[in-house]
Amino acid sequence: MPNSTVGRIRPFVKAVGIAGVGMMVPTSAGAHATGQSFVALLPTGPYMAIGVATVALSIMLLWFLPPRSAAALLPSRGVGRIAAPAPARRLCSLLMFLLLCTGIVSGLTGTRDPLENPLVLGFWVAFWMATPMVQGYLFDLWGWMSPWRWAARPMAALVGRPPLHLPRRAGVWPAAILLLGFSAFTLADPAPDDPARLAAVIAGYGCLTFAGMALFGPRRWLRQVEFLSILMAQFGRLPALARRGRRVRAGWPGWQLAAGAAAVPGTPVFILVLLGTGSFDGFNETFVWLDLIGVNPLAFPGRSAVIVPVITGLVSANILLVCLFTTMITAGDRLVGGSRGIGQLLALFAPTILPIALAYHMAHYLPSLLVDGQYVLVALNDPFGTGANFLGLADFYVTTGFFNHRETMRVIWLSQAAFIVFGHVIAVVLAHAAAIKLYGDVARAFRAGLPLAAFMVLYTWLGLWLLAAPKGG
Repeated sequence: MPNSTVGRIRPFVKAVGIAGVGMMVPTSAGAHATGQSFVALLPTGPYMAIGVATVALSIMLLWFLPPRSAAALLPSRGVGRIAAPAPARRLCSLLMFLLLCTGIVSGLTGTRDPLENPLVLGFWVAFWMATPMVQGYLFDLWGWMSPWRWAARPMAALVGRPPLHLPRRAGVWPAAILLLGFSAFTLADPAPDDPARLAAVIAGYGCLTFAGMALFGPRRWLRQVEFLSILMAQFGRLPALARRGRRVRAGWPGWQLAAGAAAVPGTPVFILVLLGTGSFDGFNETFVWLDLIGVNPLAFPGRSAVIVPVITGLVSANILLVCLFTTMITAGDRLVGGSRGIGQLLALFAPTILPIALAYHMAHYLPSLLVDGQYVLVALNDPFGTGANFLGLADFYVTTGFFNHRETMRVIWLSQAAFIVFGHVIAVVLAHAAAIKLYGDVARAFRAGLPLAAFMVLYTWLGLWLLAAPKGG
């Protein structure tokens, strides 16, 4: 859940943080921030060094790989047949849409407590935190739970030829803008977990989506503008298991990228924005950021006082990342005497950082999910407030006690660090496979990838530092 939630639900945890760490403040801080401020006491330096060294070593080992194609470097094999009837998917999609409508009504008319309102728990915890993890690490969940997909076929039949044309050259640039706008809402809005405010935003976005599908055609709108579908489609290229027609194939995480995909304009920038917003989300909570914008973390004035700096920082961080990434891949191409265009290089190499973006999402939200996920279970135990006990959790009480113990916090921090390091190692392999595909042999691919490899090593350090840095605000 966004950072305004825990200040209302875990004051005793913040009190422990203030007394024990000496650097926490009694402001609205997210569950992940509370835990990470305790983590600042752990000896994270050696772990950070090991993590960075692991990524650097994986880069060096690529030099000793025998010459092979990108497809051979990312092999996959069939593991069986599966038949998922399209009507079943559409029915599930319709049920998700009806559930979303119920949530909106609950947000507008139900309890104002975000820890009891089904919309807040369902959207921020079950959807925004957990769904990308399942989508990127396990299987295509969005193909079943998209609340829009059920309407695509009947709307296409009803509308016929769309009254307006959305050119293909527009690509997913509109979706990238919407993703940036949603991130601004998440990070800068004074109360993104207020049920009524969240319900209004979701209802407005739903109306925009259906209007766009009607005016421009469902297929074009969902593939070029609807940022949630595009986000899930990108993460859906990463799982080890993937369905191809009626068959399931398994391979190295990210193996699907070796097959390539249609180069839709704006997709590389959309992917970079995914990474940039995730990174800034973590940096936005650090004392370093608060010092940069002239805010005393011990007297945080509230989110409404930093709206402009946060939005400015979010946009600037993404522009900086796009420029830096473009510079690295262009420098690598010139290093081996290449003359590829920036568009071609971005289309090939930007998807390779998807594992990093997913790893940042997982690491950033893991502590929040450990706490807020308990509230979801409590809500599911009695979803209608009738005293039901569907999950047998009538006597269960939400706990945050694991944030108060050094050993459990060590396990949490090491788990977060492992996700980040693993994500970077996967990205290194994917980038090397992409370079082999472009340059043809291991030696040229390795040399061309050196600037990008340096970028990934530094980004590993940044990610681990963000986990260990003290948080406030």
